[in-house]
Order: sequence, then structure tokens, then C-alpha cells
Amino acid sequence: MKRVITVGGLHGTGKSSVSDAIAKKFNLRRISAGVAFRQLAKERDLTLEEFSRVAEGNEEIDRLIDDRLKTEADKGDAVIDGQLAAWMAGDNADLKILLIAPVETRIKRISERDGTDFEYARRETITREGSEKARYFEYYGVDVSDHSTYDLIINTDKYDLDGVNAIVIAAIEAFFANIGK
Repeated sequence: MKRVITVGGLHGTGKSSVSDAIAKKFNLRRISAGVAFRQLAKERDLTLEEFSRVAEGNEEIDRLIDDRLKTEADKGDAVIDGQLAAWMAGDNADLKILLIAPVETRIKRISERDGTDFEYARRETITREGSEKARYFEYYGVDVSDHSTYDLIINTDKYDLDGVNAIVIAAIEAFFANIGK
């Protein structure tokens, strides 16, 4: 077992917060596709919406991020978050977790996190997610709305962050305990 946990979900579902808790609890490295994407946008002095449009015409951007996820999964001892984390980690993933939440909840979280207007966050997020969904299907044949690859799905709108983390950590502990049996 490589001890690789993936955390997937659309923007604003809590991937980063939950991944941080998992990494800390289980002493795993934390790898984030979203952080990498935001860093590339910042380096180019572009908004996420603008950078998503650039990525639509430049497959190398997605490939760069996705290849990093694959490489890190192969190394093991990591929690990897991103919409494609489960697919990129492939057989190296021991447990694949999906976080979901209603769009209004997600947009509110993003707006608060980024300090932006709700409508701006809505427009940017919807544009970005549409672009990503199309690219992921074109590049990899992956339909991110197909949840069949996941082992555990949690609606993060139903619990506060501590509750979500408690559920996820309990599930991972139970999974690791069962591996030894």
C-alpha cells in the first residue's frame, strides 16, 4: 500500500481544507492541483477565469499539472486533491474521496475565501468548471460528473468543517485498519 488518498470535488467543496486535515492526521505529503493552477495563473498575472481560457487552447498546462499528480501518487505517502486526482493517481490511490456541495454554497465559500463579489465568483467559477469539464473529457475521456470511481462521497453542506473532517478521518482509519486484516 502506498498510502495515497485522493480528494476530489468541484471548486468550493472543501478539498483544500479536508486535505490539510488528512495530511496532518496521517503525516502525508499534500499535493494540490488547484494550488498549482492558481500559481500558474498568478505567475502570468491572470485571473482564474482568464487563465482557464488560456488553458483551453494550451493542453500543456493541464498535462503539466496532471503529470505532477501522477508522479506524486507514484511516490506514495500523499493526500492529493483536485478534480482529476482520483483518475491521475489511478491504481496508486488507496482511497478516493469525493466532496460535493450545492452550487450556491460553493460560490459563497469561494467568494469569501477569495474576497470577491458573489456574482464575480459565480461567473468565474461556472466558466472555469465548464472549461475544465470539456478539457478533461477531451484530453482523458474523463467525465467528472461520473462519481463511480470514488469510494466515499460526502456532501460538505450537511456538516461543518470539523464534522466533515471527523467523518473522513474515521473512514480513513477504518480503511487502514481493514488493510491489516
